[in-house]
Amino acid sequence: MSLTKIACVGEGSLRGGGFQTKPKEQVLKSIVLRGYADAAVDLIEAYEAVSSAELFAPVREHLPSRPVQVLDIGAGTGRDAAWFAAQSHRVLAVEPVDALRNAGMARHWCSRLSWIKDTLPELSQTLALGAKFDLIVLSAVWHHLDRDEREAAFPVLRLLASDGGKVVMSLRHGPGVQSRPVYPVRASDTEALATRSGFAKLGETHTPSAQKHNQTSGVTWTWLVFQAA
Repeated sequence: MSLTKIACVGEGSLRGGGFQTKPKEQVLKSIVLRGYADAAVDLIEAYEAVSSAELFAPVREHLPSRPVQVLDIGAGTGRDAAWFAAQSHRVLAVEPVDALRNAGMARHWCSRLSWIKDTLPELSQTLALGAKFDLIVLSAVWHHLDRDEREAAFPVLRLLASDGGKVVMSLRHGPGVQSRPVYPVRASDTEALATRSGFAKLGETHTPSAQKHNQTSGVTWTWLVFQAA
């Protein structure tokens, strides 16, 4: 297994068993990934139209002010990963959908940004690197995992987080697209899972959607910030 690395200003590299999903979960996962792949052409432009600075404004106080190791899980086109890399962070972008990952590598060329194909909840390829991350980002990802997958994912996130490292995640509330199934998610349930895996909650913020069509559909988001003990 190798990382795909693209060349902003600065150099560096990332190095270093996972959970086995049940057949039902594998089927659901493939449906979600296929849904993203089929809609990739439209999604790429929609994703790139969103401002990362505005998106992360609700949790800005929890973002690092000095260069750190960042893991962006479900990175999509790399919009946010590139934003972090432009702030001198070293970033690993994890994206399982080939069309989105390839678009990201083509659009966001930066030596501080590396790419890998991997999926939640196992993140087996990412774990195999042996790297620890000071900031782990899951933006618009968690609602695609069912209860069992979320429970399996948090211990993996703790293995990947450095001591004192933070997890910043957004939870989607509201309807989704039929081709990309979503599951109801509550902040309290997410906090309970995080606590059991060795995280403490630092913050919780509620925001409207950044995308107009989601606003029309009544989609809202909860941002949660956890810190590894």
